[in-house]
Amino acid sequence: MEYQTTLFALDAPGTAPLAPERRVLSHGAWVDVQRSWLGEADDVFRTMVDEVPWHAEQRQMYDRVVAVPRLLHMYGVGAPLPHPRLAEAREALSAHYLPELGEPFVTAGCCFYRDGHDSVAWHGDTIGRGRNHDTMVAIVSLGDPRRLLLRPREGGRSIAVTMGHGDLVVMGGSCQRTWEHAVPKQAHAGPRISVQFRPLNVF
Repeated sequence: MEYQTTLFALDAPGTAPLAPERRVLSHGAWVDVQRSWLGEADDVFRTMVDEVPWHAEQRQMYDRVVAVPRLLHMYGVGAPLPHPRLAEAREALSAHYLPELGEPFVTAGCCFYRDGHDSVAWHGDTIGRGRNHDTMVAIVSLGDPRRLLLRPREGGRSIAVTMGHGDLVVMGGSCQRTWEHAVPKQAHAGPRISVQFRPLNVF
């Protein structure tokens, strides 16, 4: 897999203190954004491309089986993460959001968008406790910028958050059950990795 870290922002030596900007949505949902949060983002990206055991999946879609348009890997509870910066990031997120979330982030789902053809359709993380309870999903984005779209489930205008190299986006409150999110296909895009930190039993 070819990639060019020279296209990405220069790294700071360490993860910046957490000071995200919050956008309040409807129905108790919100989104936090902090730009260029993850330190050593180039090194984290290279390590993940080379060392994460990426795999392709297929899913039933109506009357046929289709390929999932991205590569995947899940680090479950207690599994070591592929780069120390990611472990530090999860600890920092757990400490910062503990007063609201009431529990730590314990898993890390990873998606590898190889180019602009890879995507994820509209959905909410509602398998598990996210179906009935407020929760959080914290996303660290690495690589080429891609748009995260969000729209209310009951209908209404969507909003877009561009996720750049090392950026942090946290969806919280009722966001997973009252809003949906997607990463659409893009005409021209290089590789991108998304790391989604979640609490226990949120998928």
